[in-house]
Amino acid sequence: MNLLAFDTSTEYLSLAINKNGQRFSYDVLAGQSHSQLILPQIQALLDQASLKLNEMEGIAFGAGPGSFTGVRIAAGVAQGLGFGGNLPVVPIGTLLALAETAQLKTNTAKIIACLDARMGEVYHAAYEKIAGTWQTVMEPGLYKPQDVPTLKGEGWVGAGSGWKTYTEQLSQVYANQLANASASIQPDLLPNASAILNLAEPVFLSGQAGPAHDAMPIYIRNRVALKTAEREQGLRL
Repeated sequence: MNLLAFDTSTEYLSLAINKNGQRFSYDVLAGQSHSQLILPQIQALLDQASLKLNEMEGIAFGAGPGSFTGVRIAAGVAQGLGFGGNLPVVPIGTLLALAETAQLKTNTAKIIACLDARMGEVYHAAYEKIAGTWQTVMEPGLYKPQDVPTLKGEGWVGAGSGWKTYTEQLSQVYANQLANASASIQPDLLPNASAILNLAEPVFLSGQAGPAHDAMPIYIRNRVALKTAEREQGLRL
């Protein structure tokens, strides 16, 4: 299949194209420039793959949770390109995409995905891959790092920016669950478009992709703006 995927939920812009099994990808530290970069870079990646938008068969995107602005950008672009190209769309949760990224790197099937949610909180979920399919052990949620839910069993790997910002707190909660190896924490991993492609392709193949108007972000945190005092403290959503 010819599929396009992208993620703007973190400070990185991540793009990927599957062209009948051949992968093309682009990842860059975009900061606050996702909205300026995403469409030109999608076109550049299409050019690299020698494809046009109307030759694509579907669009997948990182639906969140993550940066409020970032997940809105991704959903908006997915809707726009989906409508423009009459293409089906598949939203993929960013925490699941992070788990897929971590599993590919560590070859470990039990992942505690944790992204820094700012304001002293983390987006958290836990997944286990069984017989090649991800099972949700703990649904995505928003927590103070010291209050993340406990898990059963051992051999877990922690992945994501939440583990970088709150290493001590999360390690204390999961001291008895983490794999006894140097790879038990992967704090630099982020959800990426290639992982989103991996997760979305079976959905497209099974005919379960939805119309463009169903491309909606996943927020988890209900607040979409900071108070003046919080902005003055340098806090970010």
